[in-house]
Amino acid sequence: MREAVFLAVAVVAFVGAAFVPGGAMDSATESAETLVEAEPRVLHAGSAPSAGKGDSYAAWAAGSTALPRSADGHFYADAAVNGASVNFLVDTGASMVALTGADARAAGIHWSDADVRAVARGASGPVYGVNLTLDRVTLGGHEARNVSAIVVPEGLGISLLGQSFLSTIQPVRIENDQMVLGG
Repeated sequence: MREAVFLAVAVVAFVGAAFVPGGAMDSATESAETLVEAEPRVLHAGSAPSAGKGDSYAAWAAGSTALPRSADGHFYADAAVNGASVNFLVDTGASMVALTGADARAAGIHWSDADVRAVARGASGPVYGVNLTLDRVTLGGHEARNVSAIVVPEGLGISLLGQSFLSTIQPVRIENDQMVLGG
């Protein structure tokens, strides 16, 4: 089951990479993960989120962050979620940030079994997790607040840095075997 869930998430990453010039794949695969269209139960983790205009967009320092392409063709990033360090696979095809259960617990996120429900559909069926909003995600000089995310308590091998964070950074581009985030 874990392998099937990870495979479904990996397929989404590869499909997203197909649309990035110079990305890891030149063609899309036939199977992709889709989000379940249901009203999510939103949990806030960590400190109380700040309110105000632009909270859903990154507040960043000048400059950019460059991530080297790994030997496996993917891009990885060490980022902070609510102040806790998390190693991510950068997944341009994922609609939102997805945290492993261990990474979520390290970031101070708690949930009960009653919170777990179908949050996505993979190649082998539903993917179970918890919808939530992260107070803060920071990568390099880029910070985003109130970031939509899911926690996948079981079956996800590495946390995914998806569009709910990446869309707050402009531009995101690939050049010379690096993913460059920001100016």
